[in-house]
Amino acid sequence: MRSIATKGVAALLGLFILYTSAFGSFEGLIQRAIFVGLIVVLGLLMYPLGAGRSWRAFGIIIDVAFAAASLGACIYTIVNYDEIMGSLPTATALDITLTAGLVISILEISRRAIGGIFPAIAAAGVAYALLGHYLPGSLGHRGFDIYFVTETLLLGDLGVWGLLVGVASTTIGAFILFGSVLLFTGGGQTFMDLSIRLSGRSPGGAAKIATVASGLFGTISGSAVANVATTGNFTIPLMKRLGYPPALAGGIEAVASTGGQIAPPVMGAAAFVMAEIIGRSYFDIAKAAILPAFLYYLGAFATIHFIAIHRGLRVVPESEMPPWPTVLALRRTGPIVAAFGALLFGILSGRSVQSSAFFGIAALFVSYFLLNVRTFKDLKNSLRVVIDSLEDAGKALVMIGILLAGAQILVSMVNLTGLGVALSSLIVTLAGHSIWVIALVTAVVCMILGMGIPTTAAYVLVAAVLAPALVKVGIEPIVAHMFVFYYATISVITPPVCVAVFVAAGIAQTNWLSVAREACKLGAVTYVIPFMFLAYPGMLATGSWLDFLEAILSGFIFTMAFAALFGGARFFDSRAINASLLLAIAALSVLPTWYGLGISTLAFILLWFFRRHRIRAPEELIPQSST
Repeated sequence: MRSIATKGVAALLGLFILYTSAFGSFEGLIQRAIFVGLIVVLGLLMYPLGAGRSWRAFGIIIDVAFAAASLGACIYTIVNYDEIMGSLPTATALDITLTAGLVISILEISRRAIGGIFPAIAAAGVAYALLGHYLPGSLGHRGFDIYFVTETLLLGDLGVWGLLVGVASTTIGAFILFGSVLLFTGGGQTFMDLSIRLSGRSPGGAAKIATVASGLFGTISGSAVANVATTGNFTIPLMKRLGYPPALAGGIEAVASTGGQIAPPVMGAAAFVMAEIIGRSYFDIAKAAILPAFLYYLGAFATIHFIAIHRGLRVVPESEMPPWPTVLALRRTGPIVAAFGALLFGILSGRSVQSSAFFGIAALFVSYFLLNVRTFKDLKNSLRVVIDSLEDAGKALVMIGILLAGAQILVSMVNLTGLGVALSSLIVTLAGHSIWVIALVTAVVCMILGMGIPTTAAYVLVAAVLAPALVKVGIEPIVAHMFVFYYATISVITPPVCVAVFVAAGIAQTNWLSVAREACKLGAVTYVIPFMFLAYPGMLATGSWLDFLEAILSGFIFTMAFAALFGGARFFDSRAINASLLLAIAALSVLPTWYGLGISTLAFILLWFFRRHRIRAPEELIPQSST
């Protein structure tokens, strides 16, 4: 019974997103209240309290109470929309009760879905608003009673119904649905087969398949954990079967999947949130992310290549390669091309991102039906695909929606109390107004705050608290937010709490610490690239063409030097000499001067030329036996 209810509510949520993407959203608070009501009910169905336990009956009572309180708050907001938006209503005892029920429900579902760290931080934000006036010094505030906090959270568009929930219920929802439809109409398998064909026969082919496949999947999912779970179940066993150490296989998949969150066109939910926070179009965010994402995957790809040659890792057997005619069949590639073509047309024609996503969904459905439906059975199966994609999108939205609703609670309390301004001032004061020291402190704090929290929630948290510190010392908002976004992202592969590594280690059936070590080595370049945002304006497609060219050359040389260093490339017999030369090249390449860049470029070219004439060809290093 619960399974049927879960599928029904999930499909209803997907249908709600499809309808509002096609015909436009409802009024702000109404759209957001409907969305929150649906995700709370669906979240309670997906993560029931006491499931499989002897006290499940008690859990049902609690879940029903949570659902009733949350739906009551949502319906109350919809019914009283005109009064809430047209005046400044004063909170009553009923408002306090409804707000408490809604907030507790959201945080409890967050706890069930991802653990206690994030909801504890959000709850601490509410407690700080109510009790922070007891704190001494700059971290204290003037104090807010429960009535004022209730008015902020429920009776306006700055609390639960704020910006983050608005983005989740419109733009993010539309792209989640777009990705689900693309996967269920065969796009996922096509991406995998294409990755096998493109990378399988080169040195380290299985690892490169993981990189390419996760990158392609990342363009539609934007979730590291989802990418690991999806592509990793294929690539990790394949790598192990071809002789890759389990830790290396898991590390490769974790790093490749993490890149999906920073790679356009989707970049995960955080990119849409960033666009709203800094007041720039999503197209600007995606454009700024192109070069850093390219360098991220170039670093992973090149490191894998050096490791494969150094260790003699085997290629994928020809017998396991799908034939090109099958991969490129029109019935498989046609819907993908139509979907992305319509999406791009919508964006370039000036439509909203939400409407552009609907164009992509519509084009995908139409082309899929035209190319795949020939009989009544085909029609029945295709309709099943539509329903399944709506259901999958609804379930995927629960995690993101609940997290952003919880993050919105925290952000509203941070803004109410001025905590973000206080912490920013404290960081700037302690760092002595030095941009590089402030950036280093911010990077460390970002990774700490991001541990154990999904990227979107981590980004929202650090953007509210830490990005203002960077902006305060003169860094452009888009640069500051991309900086914290990157460090929030790579927290998923950074020990000790690295969720993408945990999932990959589970699939690889090996110790997670060894997987984390390999992941940090493969993703080493990403720990430095955000600092290059500060040194090179062209890194994020800002500044002149000369700035952009300088950023490309510097980023390329640095990335290749780091890849050679961590991939075990050998230019000379001494490991110390190899490491020293590569570190020197990397250091020179990141200096914001053409002089240092020129020296590092020349040195790298000479080393590369030397290596090509000293090391055997990659094919000679591949073991002849496949047994």
